Amino acid sequence: MYVHIGQDYMIPLGQIVCIFDMDTATASTRTRRLLQRLSDEGRVVDLCNDLPGAGVLCVSELGELLYLSPISSRTLQRRVEEIQSGKQYHLIK
Repeated sequence: MYVHIGQDYMIPLGQIVCIFDMDTATASTRTRRLLQRLSDEGRVVDLCNDLPGAGVLCVSELGELLYLSPISSRTLQRRVEEIQSGKQYHLIK
């Protein structure tokens, strides 16, 4: 199963480690250090034209990747829960 996280990006559900709200994430020193490390390593994929709504941390065979999504963390979490419960959602553009 895949989760749409913005633009044309679909992420395998099994690779998602966490989804966090970017408005509150930088309040934590640990999260700021994680963001800085991933940025320094070139492991951040920015999908936003403006401020990101959520950060989606993924781990695959290639290592950690952080996607900055324009979609809110609440909406992404709802999508994950709907997939896990077997419900489908439809994107309307």
